[in-house]
Amino acid sequence: MLGTILSVAMTICSLKFSRTGEPSFVIPLLVAGIAYLLAIREFFSTPTFPRAVVAVGLVLAALWHVQFLRVPSGPDDDIRRYLWDGRLQRLGYNPYLVVPSDPAVSGLHTAETRNLNNPNVPSLYPAGAQWFFRAVTAIHESVFALKVAFVVCDFAVIIVLLDVLRRDEQASQRARMHAATQERNGTHQGGATNGLPPLRVRSSKTHLVLAYAWSPLLAIEAAGSGHVDVVGALLLLVSFAALGRRWRATAAVAFGLAVAVKLLPIVLLPVYWKRVRMRDAVLAAAVVGLLYVPFLNQGRIPIGSLLTYVQTFRFNDLVFAMLERVVPQIAAGLPVVVGFLTATWLAWQPGGTWSTLARSCQAPPSALPGDRSEESMAPECSPDVFAWPMAASLLCAPTVYPWYLLWLLPFLRSTSTLPIIIWTVSIIPTYVVWHLRTLGRPWLVPGWIMLLEYGSVATAGVIIALRRLTRPAASQYLLDQAG
Repeated sequence: MLGTILSVAMTICSLKFSRTGEPSFVIPLLVAGIAYLLAIREFFSTPTFPRAVVAVGLVLAALWHVQFLRVPSGPDDDIRRYLWDGRLQRLGYNPYLVVPSDPAVSGLHTAETRNLNNPNVPSLYPAGAQWFFRAVTAIHESVFALKVAFVVCDFAVIIVLLDVLRRDEQASQRARMHAATQERNGTHQGGATNGLPPLRVRSSKTHLVLAYAWSPLLAIEAAGSGHVDVVGALLLLVSFAALGRRWRATAAVAFGLAVAVKLLPIVLLPVYWKRVRMRDAVLAAAVVGLLYVPFLNQGRIPIGSLLTYVQTFRFNDLVFAMLERVVPQIAAGLPVVVGFLTATWLAWQPGGTWSTLARSCQAPPSALPGDRSEESMAPECSPDVFAWPMAASLLCAPTVYPWYLLWLLPFLRSTSTLPIIIWTVSIIPTYVVWHLRTLGRPWLVPGWIMLLEYGSVATAGVIIALRRLTRPAASQYLLDQAG
């Protein structure tokens, strides 16, 4: 039922895509968002789903993705800048130096790039994104080709996620088998079962792939508008999966490439500390450095309009606006600092409420005594440790567009990330700004929308925190009563 509601609502959104921000677009999108949250509740509360149900769910998601793929992107969507950057490279120009509005390069424009946004500044996208733009435009130079490439990356994320979830299931099964063996050998005192499930019971979690595939933001921003963030999310997920397999060089290089698409995941560096070897880090740095070589300007690493973006671009910046009023001199760097501190805290703290996340980045629970296989020795990490630092950094950022949350979607697979999941829905009303702009209103998110958006996230966070704090107290009370 929820899948059907989502499918109908997303299909209506695709038909109204040219009216982004109008009630005819936002209302069905909110309906889809509510259905998505209800589905998330089912995904987290149900131990297992039949494979046929998961397959049908993925087919439904593919269908509404195709609907968004077929509709044209907005006339000034970022994807037109991607097309321009790829075209410039193929023509021998440096996208970090060329300003699209420069009359000297007006002849380089095509019908699809002539109205790109922010034409008075050069590109700001890192070298990894630039190479992606060039590769796609070399195959076919069009907005549609880029959208197809993003949808392919989207489907690749699903494939990698399924592999990760299957490996988690196998690890859980091995741990159960080991526990059952210990029980049969009398290692548990008094022969008690300690609540262990029967050996043949499997706790499949592959249905959690739908928590990614069914996100309304995914279809809109990857297949509809077409944003390069989905490429970075894929590379980061590959890095996460490689850590789980102990492919440390692959993990380091994939992480470097993700940072080379957009800088957001740089805050995850503490997670990789001592989980990849020094030579792996050097290899990753070398690969990223080589990506920049063709763009060097008199021996200097180009940054394009990155500083202009940080200093002047603002959108949906409730937290940053407050920080800027309090500490204007250092506000621009605080999102990175907050992300770093969050990553360090989650990955390395020895105890506390989040200690399970910290421990999850150590030896995997599936490792059995005497098992020296590659999987048993893998330094696995909880996906939460990847999601929260990026979310904390975005929360304090000067610009928080809906598509930035695409980076988080592959890692939202537990109740600990429910506030972030709610954020992916509560951010939907910000699309109203696109409609307000057509009415001559300033490019600003109304205050009531930001309060609704961030208030929903804060409320969810407080409720979860209170439950975590009260449950141990309640458990202790029951033990005292039983004593």
